[in-house]
Amino acid sequence: MAILFEAIKLNSQINQLRQKLIKVGKKKGFTHPETIKYSQDLDKLIIEFQTITLQ
Repeated sequence: MAILFEAIKLNSQINQLRQKLIKVGKKKGFTHPETIKYSQDLDKLIIEFQTITLQ
């Protein structure tokens, strides 16, 4: 049950960060350091999500 709760929480964080990434990318450009940072953070969350859901 804890894994399910964690997966739901991560999914929400992923969706929120994805929206920030798109917004900043459109405003500042997709090579802007802030956009890249959001992208890297999103990658980490996605990997974490995949790791716990494949257990």
